[in-house]
Amino acid sequence: MDSDALILGIVFLGFFTMIFGLVYLRSRENMAMIDRGMNPKDVKPRPAPYNNLKYGLLLLGSGIGLALAYVITQHMLNTENPALWFAFIAIGGGAGLIVSYRIEKKEVLDKQ
Repeated sequence: MDSDALILGIVFLGFFTMIFGLVYLRSRENMAMIDRGMNPKDVKPRPAPYNNLKYGLLLLGSGIGLALAYVITQHMLNTENPALWFAFIAIGGGAGLIVSYRIEKKEVLDKQ
């Protein structure tokens, strides 16, 4: 039971540290903006025109990776290996993000 309490304590400590870090960094950013004469409440977020493309290709790549993992584990290897599932999902999602980056880069270079 001591190991369970230790793990729970580490999780709570990590969660608290994460929240503290986020609040601390946000306040530092606001203080830096005030030092430069800017009002932090007037700053608008930057537009992200390719956000939907990025998420769409991420999900598409992950789905293709999931399907590929199913085909390989069921029909070629005849075994259940969870590591392969996670690996193919990550590889597919990463490939989707790379394709998204290339499309965005091509659009930006074409505009210039």
